[in-house]
Amino acid sequence: MIKTIYELLVEEFGEVRWWPSDSDFEMITGAILTQRTRWENVEAAIAGLKRAGLMSPEAMSRASSGSIEDAIRPVGFYRQKARYIKGIAGYFSDHPMKDVFSLPEGPLRAEMLKLRGVGKETADCILLYAARKPVFVIDAYTKRMFGCLGMEGDYDALQDAFEGSMEKDPYVYGQYHGLIVEHGKRYCNKKRCEDCVVKRYKNIAGH
Repeated sequence: MIKTIYELLVEEFGEVRWWPSDSDFEMITGAILTQRTRWENVEAAIAGLKRAGLMSPEAMSRASSGSIEDAIRPVGFYRQKARYIKGIAGYFSDHPMKDVFSLPEGPLRAEMLKLRGVGKETADCILLYAARKPVFVIDAYTKRMFGCLGMEGDYDALQDAFEGSMEKDPYVYGQYHGLIVEHGKRYCNKKRCEDCVVKRYKNIAGH
C-alpha cells in the first residue's frame, strides 16, 4: 500500500521541491515556525527575517528577542517561537552544522531533541532535509491520509511502517513527504475527498 500510494502521488504531482529553503539554517528555522501555522505565514516570517538580516545562526543568536519577534509576527505563537529559533541559532553558532550533521542518525536525533521547541517531527525534518539522513517524517497530513486507509499507530509505529516499506534513500523520503504535503494542501484542506489519491487507491485495490 505505501509504495502504491507513492507511485500514485508521483503520477499526479511529479517531482516536488520540498523543503523550500535557500539554506539549511533557513530550513531548520522554517521547521520551528511552521508548527501550528499555515505555510503561507511561515513564508512571510522567513521573508521578514531575511529583510532584517537575521537568516544566519550568528546574526540571529546576536539579535534581540524583540527584533526576532517583529520579523516573525505573521506566525502563531511568535514570541515563543522567537525564543526557540534564537536558542537554536545559538546552538549552531557554537556547533558548526557540518560537524553536527556528521553524527549518525541516532545520536543526531537525540541531539536535536535536546533543543527547546524540537519534537520528533521537527527533529526528523532536520535530519531529512538539512542533514540528508534517511529518516521518514510523519506529519498530520500523513496521519490523516493513511488513517483513511485504516493505517493507524503512534509516531514511531507509522515511521517504522514507512521505513520498512521504502528504500532507505533521503531523496525518496523527502519526495514522498513533500508529495503528501502537496496532496494535503490540495485535497485534505479543501475536503476534496472524492478526488484524492486515497479514493483512487481504494478503486485500484477493490476496496
